[in-house]
Amino acid sequence: MAVVNERSRLSRNPILVSFSGLDGSGKSTQIENLTSFFEERGLATRTLAFWDNVVVWSRYREGFVHAVYGSERGIGAPDRPVNRRDKNVRKWYLSLARHFLYFADALHLRSVLRKARRLPIQAIIMDRYVYDELANLPLSNPLTRLFVRAVAWLVPRPDVAYLLDADPEAARARKPEYPVDFMRECRASYFRLAELLGSMTVIPPLPLAAAQAKVESAMEPLVTGTVTRLGPTTRSA
Repeated sequence: MAVVNERSRLSRNPILVSFSGLDGSGKSTQIENLTSFFEERGLATRTLAFWDNVVVWSRYREGFVHAVYGSERGIGAPDRPVNRRDKNVRKWYLSLARHFLYFADALHLRSVLRKARRLPIQAIIMDRYVYDELANLPLSNPLTRLFVRAVAWLVPRPDVAYLLDADPEAARARKPEYPVDFMRECRASYFRLAELLGSMTVIPPLPLAAAQAKVESAMEPLVTGTVTRLGPTTRSA
């Protein structure tokens, strides 16, 4: 069952939806499907990519891992694997730096969403969210768990925050960028984060059509309420 933020649902803010999960879990496909789902119902939609639209100093952060750790550039594909070395580098000083950087990203996320909510739109879809960064922290550490709760309180809570589960081996076959062992660790970390936050809707590994149906069923009450509030005149404008 979807976890819905009732206060946000009843407000005049656009519906806010986020997609999180392993690389290769199908986020792009589900985002495209949900965008069509919204637009077919007359809802103007804006999609924001967390790395491109939210992350601060993204160019310098990417340049650092390329220069220092030899991370390969590009996006992995089945016929063209990429050896990424960034979030899978587990140095203690990088973990400390991530806490600082992720907090800065959270502050910027608030600003980005504040501006987006002023646009004449009825839905915002986030391709990844700050949750994807928090899942990369050592969640077994009590201080880190306090930090995670603080960041989750600081940022706008999505009306529905999807966590797309995926088999690590299958996800890596679709998008070969990180070692399978690391992806297994990431999957476990996502589930620890979901348990800690208690506000994520998990979509299990399913065939595409079945996963799409689960995503849409979670959105139907929100869309119905928004369409009713807009009325036919606004939707046809």
